[in-house]
Amino acid sequence: MMRGGLSGTGDGASASPSPQIPERNDAGRAKPVVVVDYDPAWPAQFRSLRGRISGVLRLLASAIEHVGSTAVTGLASKPILDIDVLLVSGLVLPTAIDRLATLGYTYEGDLGIPGREAFRAPPGSVAHHLYVCPPHSSEFRRHVALRNFLRSHPAEAQQYADLKRALASRFPNDRDSYQAGKSELVLELTRRAIAVRGGGGSAAPSMSHESA
Repeated sequence: MMRGGLSGTGDGASASPSPQIPERNDAGRAKPVVVVDYDPAWPAQFRSLRGRISGVLRLLASAIEHVGSTAVTGLASKPILDIDVLLVSGLVLPTAIDRLATLGYTYEGDLGIPGREAFRAPPGSVAHHLYVCPPHSSEFRRHVALRNFLRSHPAEAQQYADLKRALASRFPNDRDSYQAGKSELVLELTRRAIAVRGGGGSAAPSMSHESA
């Protein structure tokens, strides 16, 4: 998706791994897959980032949500926060891009997932992925539904954590295999999350936000 605006809702996303913002070290090499215990500092880190993002987007954003595994208390995760911004209108995307650039965010485009625009975090900031979504975004709805489901279903959250640890141990240098290994369980959990919420939209996750 180019700077002209957001149109789409991400309904075409599949359960297979999709392009993410590449995670690389200072030397430009891909970072290994590391899953760590839940860090109680993650909510405060999100609140700090949300304050900065809200400060520049102001009325352009109707919601700024902490999603992904780091948003679920007690859940093991890769130590990278996922943040979803929901815009008031797809037409304000160019303005949002310009305002986020003042904080050091680099616009990455949709990385092959319509209805969700990716931004690389500023150098030196807390590790996080930032995604900007249009109103009625299916991507946004799925991510919030899955987060809420895992928050209220500790047994399923533990099942997910155990799988992630096993995959990280098996594929420490193969991010694609790590993502593929999670896809079936994430799809099932997302289906259940949407059913609990009351329907609406496809259950098929893009895997883009569930970086953890």
